[in-house]
Amino acid sequence: MKKVFRLFTAAFITLFAQVSFAQMAMEKTVEVGGAPMYPSKNIVANAVNSKDHTTLVAAVKAAGLVETLQSAGPFTVFAPTNAAFDMLPKGTVENLVKPENKATLTTVLTYHVVAGNYGSSEIMKLIKEGKGKAELKTVQGEQLSLMMKGKNLMIMDAKGGVATVTIKDVNQSNGVIHVIDHVLMP
Repeated sequence: MKKVFRLFTAAFITLFAQVSFAQMAMEKTVEVGGAPMYPSKNIVANAVNSKDHTTLVAAVKAAGLVETLQSAGPFTVFAPTNAAFDMLPKGTVENLVKPENKATLTTVLTYHVVAGNYGSSEIMKLIKEGKGKAELKTVQGEQLSLMMKGKNLMIMDAKGGVATVTIKDVNQSNGVIHVIDHVLMP
C-alpha cells in the first residue's frame, strides 16, 4: 500500500510540476526597461518595474491615474520612455507634475491612452483598411493617427509630432502597452 501511495504521490508531483511549467511558458513575457512584463499583471503593476518608464510612472501618480490604469480596462497605452520625456523642453516635466498643473498633466497622459485592446496586428489591420492610415480616439478625446513607415508603426499627434513604436504588444491583464520614443501632444 505504501508503494502505491508513494507512486501516486510522485506521479501527482510530476504532473503538478509539468502543469506549472506549462503555465509559466504560456505566460509570454516581454522585457521592458530590464524587467519582465507579465501578462497576468495590470498596466501599473508592470510599469513600475521598468527602469525606462520611471518618469511616466511618476507622472501617472502625480495625475492621480494609478487607480484608473489598475482597473479592468481594457486600455491600449502608448508609453513614452524616460528618454522621450527628456526630449521635451527643459523644465516641462518638472512643471507638469506640480499640483497646480494636474489638469494639464492629466490631459497629456490620457492622450496616450485608448479605450480597448489594440495589439499591433489589430492596428495594422485598421491601417490597411484605412488605406495607409488609422485614427484612434484617445481617452482624452482627441485622435491619434497611426501609419506604417517601412516595418515601423508610427503615431502622429495633434501637433504633427511623430513617435515610433519601439516595443509592441506588451500584453497586460487589462490591455496592452506599446513603448514609444516621443511624448505625444494633444
